[in-house]
Amino acid sequence: MSVSAFSERIIQSLMDTDYYKLTMMQAVLHHYPNAEVEWAFRSRSEEDLSPYLGAIREQMEALAELRFEPAELAFLERIPYMQPDFIRFLGLFRFDPRYVRVELEDGELVVYLRGPWLHVILFEVPLLAIISEVRNRVRYPQVTLEQAEARLEEKLEWLRQEASEAELAGFNLADFGTRRRFSFAVQARVVERLKADFPGNFVGTSNVHLARTLNLKPMGTMAHEWIMAHQQLGPRLIDSQSAALDCWAREYRGALGIAITDCVTMDAFMADFDLYLAKLFDGLRHDSGDPVEWAEKAIAHYKRLGIDPMTRQLVFSDGLDFRKALGIYRALLGRSNTSYGIGTQLTCDIPGVEPTNMVIKMTSCNGQPVAKISDSPGKTMCRDEAFVAYLKHVFGVK
Repeated sequence: MSVSAFSERIIQSLMDTDYYKLTMMQAVLHHYPNAEVEWAFRSRSEEDLSPYLGAIREQMEALAELRFEPAELAFLERIPYMQPDFIRFLGLFRFDPRYVRVELEDGELVVYLRGPWLHVILFEVPLLAIISEVRNRVRYPQVTLEQAEARLEEKLEWLRQEASEAELAGFNLADFGTRRRFSFAVQARVVERLKADFPGNFVGTSNVHLARTLNLKPMGTMAHEWIMAHQQLGPRLIDSQSAALDCWAREYRGALGIAITDCVTMDAFMADFDLYLAKLFDGLRHDSGDPVEWAEKAIAHYKRLGIDPMTRQLVFSDGLDFRKALGIYRALLGRSNTSYGIGTQLTCDIPGVEPTNMVIKMTSCNGQPVAKISDSPGKTMCRDEAFVAYLKHVFGVK
């Protein structure tokens, strides 16, 4: 019998989020508990999402009923760098709908977050997952879990035909598909099958709830928001990336050592990523621009610093599918350790389904604008063009 891909309640656990939201949340609690932030939603595909407003609001308001359960807190307590005060804070945490506006402006769906960083940081991922699943319920009500599972098996079979087991020995794959998944049920089924059918290569999931319930490693360290916020938290704008990385290292003391590089382009990042920081961090994450060109820059930078690139990890997470990931893996084999976080192409890859492309990004911190200038055209997001121009000037971005 076919099983529906949907459930009545979309978000059923506060752990149904990306791991790096919790790791950043702990750092915010310890270093910036009073920081005020604003976030905005953007549909990159320019799809009309207005018909789903009522259902999105209903699911969003239901978030306030959730709390971290004792078993979930116990899972986090077993992670050595999760601190007791943070675990206690999570035990008290609730979503507060007052910090969220979901409405229509000129007939277009808009979502705004505004409030203490500590209390709005967890909204991003479940809100995106809600919008995605509400939309998919209406557009693709006939989709079943069997279809999603069959599509995954096709891709795994392609990979087995394309590359030998020996060649794939170092091919490490993780699920990064929470925010734009087809549905929670689809993501859960995909992760279950990867654990069972691709065990030597599947290293974990960014979804904390699935990591706990399926006994997998939760994957993730920091996101762009951590470095973006420091544009208004650090001593000088030119020092914002260094300040963000230094604060992270002081918080985690050697753990969670993968840094995101494309907040103000890879070139600007490398100018700040000196020998001190390169020794503190285990590796780098790619999220925009040509992945092999990015890797060549990273490898050359490590060599200039006298660091063997094979002792560092390069993580790829920008719009990957199996074919792209395998191509990158082959191009860099033997030159650096790599791993691959696949999102939409794992959890919303079903025949006949067109995934939506959307983001919720931080737009200001402490009342002042922040921005991300990525290595891919169209990914820059900021409501203050003057600040974007100033940021480019300060970091020498052409």
